[in-house]
Amino acid sequence: MHLLVGLGNPGAAYRGHRHNVGFMALDRIASRRRFPPFKRRFRGEIADGEIGGARVLALKPMTMMNLSGQSVGEAARFYKIAPGNVVVLYDELDLAPGKVRAKKGGGSGGHNGIRDVDRVIGAEFWRVRIGIGHPGDPARVTGHVLANFSDPDHAWLDPVLDAIDAAMPFLLDGDPSRFMTRVALLAPPPSPPTSSGTGRPDGGDGPDPA
Repeated sequence: MHLLVGLGNPGAAYRGHRHNVGFMALDRIASRRRFPPFKRRFRGEIADGEIGGARVLALKPMTMMNLSGQSVGEAARFYKIAPGNVVVLYDELDLAPGKVRAKKGGGSGGHNGIRDVDRVIGAEFWRVRIGIGHPGDPARVTGHVLANFSDPDHAWLDPVLDAIDAAMPFLLDGDPSRFMTRVALLAPPPSPPTSSGTGRPDGGDGPDPA
């Protein structure tokens, strides 16, 4: 069994935020793969389905982003799912909008949700980073992350979410290169923005943006 996790903040107020693109990706997969409705369990919402012949438990933690590891840890322990069979989908400031990168292990990159999952289950899980772009000014990061995707964003966002679903069997088979190639072919990222900037705010306690 694989545990497929989308990260985000629960509640209608956060639904369209860039920070919730992990939830969006998981919802798209569950819809296209005809998973049953999500149910509350493991401090989150879960649905049990199949992708490419593999059994998959889809999980959206409902703990607020910074405590995502609590939900992931409970589900992984209950089903005895090793970190190498956990895939986490989340937003990435330091990737251009529409770019998608996948790898096993690594650091949190300043993302508080990933940091908490690392803390609970260790670092050796699969990370699918979905680029949301950087606003170019560190002072604008919080507003950028905790804002809805703009109308122009949807020109690339919807194809990317569909492409992640279509390519997911490759990642579940342990082939990140084929996964990323397939996503890029199905949903080429838009031209890069002219603004530049690096860095993201250091996370602390509570439901802050990273």
